[in-house]
This record gives sequence, C-alpha cells and structure tokens, in this order.
Amino acid sequence: MGEWEQGFAELLAGRGAALRAYAYLLTGESAAAADLVQEALLRVFSRLRVTTDVPQLEGYVRRAMLNQFIDGRRRAQLWRAKRHLLVDSGVHHDEDHTVADEVRQALATLSPRQRACVVLRYYEDLSVLEIAEQLGCAEGTVKRHLADARTKLANQLTVPEETMR
Repeated sequence: MGEWEQGFAELLAGRGAALRAYAYLLTGESAAAADLVQEALLRVFSRLRVTTDVPQLEGYVRRAMLNQFIDGRRRAQLWRAKRHLLVDSGVHHDEDHTVADEVRQALATLSPRQRACVVLRYYEDLSVLEIAEQLGCAEGTVKRHLADARTKLANQLTVPEETMR
C-alpha cells in the first residue's frame, strides 16, 4: 500500500463521518453532500500528496469542499439567471414542514459566502479571524456576512436576532 493510500484510508476511517457532516451542512442535501466529499477527495488525492498526516489531509479536503461548494453555488445562480431562456421552470412543493426543513430552506436562501461563514462559525466553531483566513477575505467581510445571515435567518425562522448571537 502506497503512502497516499494509507493516508486516504486513515482519513476516511477517522474523519469520514465529520467530512460528510460538514458537507451536509454546506449543501443541505445528503446526496449533494456525498458528491461534494467525493469531489473534494478526488481533487486532493489526484495530486498525489505524499503525506499520512490526517489533520493536514483533512484541512486540504475541507478547503477543497468549501471551494467546490462556493463555485457550485455561483454556477447554479448563473444557470438560474439564464435558465428561463431555455426551459420552463417547474413548481416545487415541499410537504415536509419540520423544523429541520425550515432551517435547511432558510440556509438555502443565503448567498454561498454567507452560508459558508455560518457553517464555519456555528458548526466548525471557528473565530472570525479563522473564517477570514479560510475564505481569503478580511475580518470585516466575514462580520458583514455573518450579520446579514443572522438577520435573514432570524426573519425567516421568526427567531429574535438576540438569541442567534
């Protein structure tokens, strides 16, 4: 077994569930989360990084997932803006009205950057500085994304904004 295979096996055995949970929070769908994890693993391990350091590999994979998610959302927004030129849009009805679905729907209304900031802040428990480093932007930008996201989520979920801090 090569070094990369050993690192790959250790990463999946030790942190696979955490990677899937992270992807699920970003995407909101289990199938899309599985695709996101698979795509990120493919991108990271296709470069044949020769390391067995699981925390370092996990960092590479998480960053690849975040980049892929943001790029995918950007592409999807562009497609939604142009789709009407090619096809008729269908109406989607969601019959399941549980709290989890309400939260998932509310998260889906956030911009990719806002959603990434919310997941990194409240799921990954990163500081504003760490989020800024992850996303490659200024701390003020992260604070603005978090404030806008909190306001939007509070309005949609009918939760007083003070409880979301």
